[in-house]
Amino acid sequence: MLNRNAEALFWIGRYMERAENHARLVDVHYHLQIDKEAAFGEETDEASDAEAFAKWARIVDALGSRDAYEGQYGAYTEKDVLYYTTLDRDNPNSLISCVSYARGNVRTLREKLPSELWDVVNGCYLWLREKRPDEVLGESPHQFYARIKEWTSLFLGVSMSVMPRENEWHFIECGRYLERAENTLRIIRSAGQTVNQEKWDAAGSYPYLQAVLRSVSGYQPFRRYYADGITLQAIMEFVVLNNVFPRSLQFALHMLDESLCRIDLQDKSLRIEHERMIRQIGKVKADIACLEREDLAIDSEGMIITHLLKATQQLGTVFAKTFFRMGEASA
Repeated sequence: MLNRNAEALFWIGRYMERAENHARLVDVHYHLQIDKEAAFGEETDEASDAEAFAKWARIVDALGSRDAYEGQYGAYTEKDVLYYTTLDRDNPNSLISCVSYARGNVRTLREKLPSELWDVVNGCYLWLREKRPDEVLGESPHQFYARIKEWTSLFLGVSMSVMPRENEWHFIECGRYLERAENTLRIIRSAGQTVNQEKWDAAGSYPYLQAVLRSVSGYQPFRRYYADGITLQAIMEFVVLNNVFPRSLQFALHMLDESLCRIDLQDKSLRIEHERMIRQIGKVKADIACLEREDLAIDSEGMIITHLLKATQQLGTVFAKTFFRMGEASA
């Protein structure tokens, strides 16, 4: 099943996880300004325009698409950013593109995957392709993105309930958790670039820090550990080092390692590459294990987070070279 099938399975996991992460991130940041205005009152038109620009730029930044977006649209506006991240088929990372790619890969493997998976992905795609930008803006964007999260959660629930824990399952899980690790790091890097504690008071930075936690569905779990101590350093510690929160970097890499180790390979030469890949993940996990909260606190320029993001991206490259690039496979 290796090569073409393995690559399709891996990217099914990545694309569905990416769609969920993007929907959550856009939804949270979309409502951030509304919450901020309710808490702190109206702003001047000039300040409001500057803040709106920064808000939409943060979304594109967190998705890792700044260069592509600016090359296509130039200015950051609500309508353009929402269309680009949601319904733009020319954007390979938009919601419609991610779901479409996942659907295409599931379709090529219908004889190997439970029919319920096809029903969920196909249903999500058919629902999403009928949406228009004016509908998303005219209705409640929160309800729209909540529906996306429901579709992706349904996919996860079905896969967990009906898939045998064989290679097909483990490749999907590898894709899911590698994607989750990268997205978590992009979100925290975006926060580090935005929150300048030397210039912002606690009240001014609070909505943005809270938005980071809500972007990873971590606000309530975070409060259990830190109560009201919402600071950039505490958030970075939580989403990077916490080993029980499902969307932390630590947890995602642990699950990636576990799924990779469970892949059963018969080819001896491939097993050697497989073991090398496991060691590569072990190195990244070791880097994280050596980190302390104080290290994250003094990382004002985001060098640690940038290093970890590059390391996880390198894992994707090594994974592809190990399992996919032996023929003409593509996802």
